[in-house]
Amino acid sequence: MSSASDDLRDAAARLAAVSDTARLDAELLMAHAAGMARNDLLLKLYDMEAPAGFAALVERRLAHEPVSHIIGTRDFWTLTLRVTSDVLTPRPDSETLIEAAVEYFKSGAGPCRILDLGTGSGALLLAALDEWRTASGLGIDISESALAVAQSNAADCGMAQRAHFRLCNWLEGVDERFDLILANPPYIKTSAHLPRDVADYEPSLALYAGADGLDAYRIIAQGLAERLAPDGVAAVEIGYDQGQSAAQLFIDQGWKVTLKRDLSGQPRCLILVR
Repeated sequence: MSSASDDLRDAAARLAAVSDTARLDAELLMAHAAGMARNDLLLKLYDMEAPAGFAALVERRLAHEPVSHIIGTRDFWTLTLRVTSDVLTPRPDSETLIEAAVEYFKSGAGPCRILDLGTGSGALLLAALDEWRTASGLGIDISESALAVAQSNAADCGMAQRAHFRLCNWLEGVDERFDLILANPPYIKTSAHLPRDVADYEPSLALYAGADGLDAYRIIAQGLAERLAPDGVAAVEIGYDQGQSAAQLFIDQGWKVTLKRDLSGQPRCLILVR
């Protein structure tokens, strides 16, 4: 049988054709096939044979299937979350929203009530609840399948008593105020060309937002003020080219807007206060 180190090197070379993170993808797939954590795999790599099933996982990735779908999980902030084709795969860029919230509340007690608009896998809400252990929150989504994933993640993370979920369209039916509001709405133009591992595998409901990609922001901007507590803050994810267009929609509704960039320097988050 092939050695694990040789197979890993060969797989990474092949995956470079479809992934910018080929070596990481190969490591995650091999760790999954071996039934161990990635760090443990790297420690034992030169003392083990390639695990059965690894080659088949590599073929799936070569067909552009996301690693998160193949292994069924994705790390986000401090958590490992279950991921399916019913939800958007949580991305490191979205951690910018949690970073913004941590910065805002750094000198205070932190939020008591948290709202996550378009919760999907529950990533933002659960990350915030893990950061502020006495808080509780509500995640809303228009997809029943997505809410099922979020509820499962809340249970797996030990937050089922603090995280609740509701089927509704954005702010409809939400009648309380929150100290922290988080949102990663769809913001892709319907005409945009997306990579196959996104376009073919992730839910279009979580991706596309009209001809200019701003439809969701228009809805959120209209009703957000009635849902934010007086000293609260909202953090809303945007596309890299929406720093002005999305911000203006909130400015027009009386919001003070600050732009926060992600680790790659791209505009990523609108920080909103009254």
